Amino acid sequence: MKNVNLKVENCNVKLKIAAVRSQQDILLFGLSFFILIFSFCIPQSVYAHEVYVLPHDVVAESIASPPFSMMATAMDNFSLFIFWGFVACIVISTIFFISVFRVFEQRMGPLFARLKSFAPAVARVTVGLGFMSVGYFQAIFGPELPFEPVFGAYSHLVSAALLVTGTLIVIGFWARAAAIVGLLFFGVATYHYGAYMLTYATYLGEMIVLLLIGSHRVSVHSFMGIPERFHRSYHVFADKIKHLAFPILRVTFGLSLIYSSLYAKILHNNLALQVASMPLAGHEHSLAYYFGFDPQFLVLGAAIIELIAGIFFVFGLAIRWNSIFLLFWLGMSLWYFGESVWPHIVLIGIPIAFIMHGYDKYSLEGFFLKKRRSEPVL
Repeated sequence: MKNVNLKVENCNVKLKIAAVRSQQDILLFGLSFFILIFSFCIPQSVYAHEVYVLPHDVVAESIASPPFSMMATAMDNFSLFIFWGFVACIVISTIFFISVFRVFEQRMGPLFARLKSFAPAVARVTVGLGFMSVGYFQAIFGPELPFEPVFGAYSHLVSAALLVTGTLIVIGFWARAAAIVGLLFFGVATYHYGAYMLTYATYLGEMIVLLLIGSHRVSVHSFMGIPERFHRSYHVFADKIKHLAFPILRVTFGLSLIYSSLYAKILHNNLALQVASMPLAGHEHSLAYYFGFDPQFLVLGAAIIELIAGIFFVFGLAIRWNSIFLLFWLGMSLWYFGESVWPHIVLIGIPIAFIMHGYDKYSLEGFFLKKRRSEPVL
């Protein structure tokens, strides 16, 4: 009789756990659609980043003109360069020791452990919203690349296809098939724009993630219990390498940051110089004026910071801190320039997914600290 009662109690506990998980899934699913509606309700009249903050003639002139010497800028501001480099080293060291502080880990660890399983769903919804925005605004991941020069008379057809593709990814229904469509679209864009598409490498990374793990949790397939049917050999192959999904996303996201910094702040640094020195978005003064730096020195600092952030993501260092740092400055940029949200959807959602997921066994910091059974929580 006792054994029967124990079995009944165990069944009740399992049912309660399943109910709680189901409620969590529904809440996150609802939140995803709230983000979808919210992102399309925000005013879409102003664009950002160097290539769409500036007037078209200024962009063309800045790209055509030779870049200023960043080495000369560092030498001209040598004392400031050394001082802020020292401050950066102190901050990075402090963050590392806070991350591995045992009391902090014990308090934050359980929370992040629960969030980790939802990270793929957040990444999936983010990129799905991105593709829906691409279709809606008929521009290839950003307003500087309109459909018309690439697709011509077929622009409306491509737009409709991407709206459907994005919707399927958001709701998690045949996400692998939708990812194949997304890859084809990215391939066409790469054929036309070449290395510049590294700016949007995050989309490529998430398409690979979807091909490896499919719709995952919080999806139509998980709610309805419908399997994503592909050839058996494909499922066997995907199961063997699906542990690489988030490392691939992390690396492609880091590469996109690195290339963006190289393109707009080093190779064509007059773009960033114009942003730093011109009073934009209706402000009385320039960014350099508000920060109190020489515009060229501000561009140099921004380039170094963005490069370091990208390198940290590629190698898996301070992933959560890096994501929080990026979200803070992106939020400030959205506020200062009055930017549109849609070109920045992946820059918002993917760092949130990284905060939830944290480290993987292929990240340097997670790999070395895992040996001592202490994975950093930030």
